[in-house]
Amino acid sequence: MNINIVDRNLESKRWFIAIAAIVIQLCLGTVYSWSVFKNDLVANQGWDEVATSATFMICIGIIGIAAAFGGILVDKKGPKLVATIGGILFGLGTIIGGVGIQMQNIIILYLGYGVLGGLGNGFGYVTPIATLIRWFPDKRGLVTGLAVMGFGAGAFFMGLIAPANIITWGVPNTLYIWGAIFLILVVLAAQLFENPPSGWQPANFTPKSELATSHAESYGFSEATKSPQWWMLWAMLFLNVTAGIGLISQLSPLARDLCPAIGQSNLSPEEMLIAVDAAGGFVVAIASIFNGLGRLFWAWISDAIGRKTVFSIMFLSQAVLYLIIPEINSYYLFAVVACYLLACYGGGFATMPAFAADAFGSKNIGRIYGTMLTAWGAAGVVGPFIFAWMKQATGTCNLALYVASGLLLVGFILSRAYKRPLRKHDRDQIDRHRSEKVPH
Repeated sequence: MNINIVDRNLESKRWFIAIAAIVIQLCLGTVYSWSVFKNDLVANQGWDEVATSATFMICIGIIGIAAAFGGILVDKKGPKLVATIGGILFGLGTIIGGVGIQMQNIIILYLGYGVLGGLGNGFGYVTPIATLIRWFPDKRGLVTGLAVMGFGAGAFFMGLIAPANIITWGVPNTLYIWGAIFLILVVLAAQLFENPPSGWQPANFTPKSELATSHAESYGFSEATKSPQWWMLWAMLFLNVTAGIGLISQLSPLARDLCPAIGQSNLSPEEMLIAVDAAGGFVVAIASIFNGLGRLFWAWISDAIGRKTVFSIMFLSQAVLYLIIPEINSYYLFAVVACYLLACYGGGFATMPAFAADAFGSKNIGRIYGTMLTAWGAAGVVGPFIFAWMKQATGTCNLALYVASGLLLVGFILSRAYKRPLRKHDRDQIDRHRSEKVPH
């Protein structure tokens, strides 16, 4: 009787933890609205395209490194401490970034928003994922999709709100206010985090026999990272993120270039500027919604059709659309395409944690998947750099879009070649069989 009561309490607790995870990811996901801030900095600070984009590159690069280290800490120290540290660093980093802009010192901007903000974001990002995978073995794809949906949706709210904030307050004050909000919300939500009791499983849950879901079947960190499957998953994440984050870094400028208001003679220069800024911010906002919805949709679908199939579909469809974008002359059609591409970009983040847990088990998932997020960090540098450098060199993003399409085709090939690693008892049987054949 008491066991049933405890089970019901734990069932309720895991959903409160899921809500806290979504709140944290909403705050952290605002980093994807950087292109909205970048427009103002290029126009008013005298910083060029590559230098301004470097803030975003540094932040994403640090996120990947911090997620790997944070995953180790989550497994050793528990999720509450790591998420709390993440909230403090992300909030302070955002505020210090505002100081750098106000002082017109790009180094302070890099150190604040880029380094400190990236560290906090990485710690905060990996913690909810590692925690929820343990609490929801029965809804692994769905719940990680819900959590990281918040990360995608965060840029939606910032994309809608930030342009008006910047016009009213300026970029520094906007970052001060939002940095304080991030610090408070993330730290408060982090206090709900904890791991489930060892060996706990939801009521009426029977693990699928083909998946390595139990602690006994889980790979160790060293064992997982030495397997070719881990590196294939790393590469698939890297390729999907490189293409997507490169587009995100230029999403607002690309949309602004197609703004329907351009060329209307009845608008004053000031009205034209407001219309163009709003057009860029709207596409960032609406595409960010699909970034979030795609995380939920693809992760949910992956529970039914498999993670490998989901990645294959996303890679191939994106490769085609990246080739088409340079031929698009309609603002509204571009917005539709951007929404789908960001849905696939977000879907990769939502599906990969479950993919990794299916392959290697949940016991050491914080460290195994956290280290895999170095792919995000590497892609966060490579993708925006390719887009910024090629745009600066050629005047357009067309060549970068073609490169992105090629990378996605490589990802499609990898996804079709992937085969799940053997479970522990299968490996043990093979080892015993081999030892029996060795003459003594």
